[in-house]
Amino acid sequence: MTLIKSISGIRGTIGGKKGDNLTPIDIVECAAAFGTWTIRNSGIRKIVVGRDGRISGQMVSSLVINTLQALGIEVIDLGLSTTPTVEIAVPLEQAGGGIILTASHNPAHWNALKFLNSKGEFISAKDGEMVLQLIDEGNIEFVGVNNLGVCHKDDSYIHKHVEQILALESVFSEKIKQKKYKIVLDAINSTGAIAVPALLDQLGCTTIVLNGEITGNFAHNPEPLPEHLSQIREKVLAEKADLGIVVDPDVDRLAFVCEDGTLFGEEYTLVAAADHILSLRPGNTVSNMSSTRALRDITEKSGGIYQPAAVGEVNVVTKMKEINAVIGGEGNGGVIYPALHYGRDALVGIALVLSRLAQSGLTISQLRKTYPDYFISKNKIELTKDINVDQLLNDIQQSYKNNPINTEDGVKIEFDNNWVHLRKSNTEPIIRIYAESETAEKADALAGNVMNEIKRICNIH
Repeated sequence: MTLIKSISGIRGTIGGKKGDNLTPIDIVECAAAFGTWTIRNSGIRKIVVGRDGRISGQMVSSLVINTLQALGIEVIDLGLSTTPTVEIAVPLEQAGGGIILTASHNPAHWNALKFLNSKGEFISAKDGEMVLQLIDEGNIEFVGVNNLGVCHKDDSYIHKHVEQILALESVFSEKIKQKKYKIVLDAINSTGAIAVPALLDQLGCTTIVLNGEITGNFAHNPEPLPEHLSQIREKVLAEKADLGIVVDPDVDRLAFVCEDGTLFGEEYTLVAAADHILSLRPGNTVSNMSSTRALRDITEKSGGIYQPAAVGEVNVVTKMKEINAVIGGEGNGGVIYPALHYGRDALVGIALVLSRLAQSGLTISQLRKTYPDYFISKNKIELTKDINVDQLLNDIQQSYKNNPINTEDGVKIEFDNNWVHLRKSNTEPIIRIYAESETAEKADALAGNVMNEIKRICNIH
């Protein structure tokens, strides 16, 4: 099965049969359900639509827009855009919701519809269940010919997004301009090729763009992981650049390459952005439970409170609002800065980290050395379908009952300054096991101990 319907939207591979893959019929049904929910939820017949640079993007966009018009909904079509740009556009347009057409870091043959509420934030689990119910029921009523919705194309929002970032007090535009940074960007053949240079140009940076053609034929696996970043590391060294910037296809994840060709570490993107904000305004922070402890360390050092949230952007945002966090996000390079909006945003992450560099006078490799070193080991165990995963997690909890345990999202076990987080997949019979420690070897060993306990309980050899 390569069609996944969840509370956050629908995603899958293009082609195949209805219900098995992401076909035109599935796209229309999904768009119609969300459009109907938006009208009922907000009373507003207006939705913002934007897409990344995928091969299937124009086709999916046409199906979605035409379906919404058939419901009598006015559509603001941003065309090629970014996830955070669509999130910003929804409230500015006073729309009832938004649809982002992107499969994020998934390969080129994938696409997805992701849903936003009237605040430009991902819809809640409860709202997502209502949309899924509408898809299953299929009881959608379309309007007559005299009430069809209109579509307005608007490609100005990336510019508006950049202008909002530059207007932030925490972005030191003049200091960055004085540094005249030389930066290599890997735009991965998607809309980062438009959005990131638009920001860097305004900050007085010289930008060398790799994979800048928006074709959707990604030059490498689009997830910004170390094994996919050899090209930009070599280019940073060859150009003697000050740093490298890597974004995913929809520009909500961000990673840096240091001037010496080493990786800054995707987990440390949020840490660096938070370090800058906390230096200006001490306060509380949030990240998901599978993110590095380094954020907690720098938050507590500045006098703030760190709290973990369940994995998932909507959960992080909910927790951030609960504790009035000044910044938060996810360890996958997702920076959420509430002063701009409640969504992962690589563009604001770039501006904040460059501000930190310009203010400190450090190189990016020197900045990285100011943070505590932690290493995360990421693993998974495939289970047979007859294993009760919930019972297994309960058994693991009992095995480590003398340790501090958080069960808000799976089971997270604390070991002094180390931790292990176990989560079950909602789509596959697997358990993900993430562990963090001061060295990679210790993290692997910690994860291995828990994996061996799982195998013992499940009698897996």
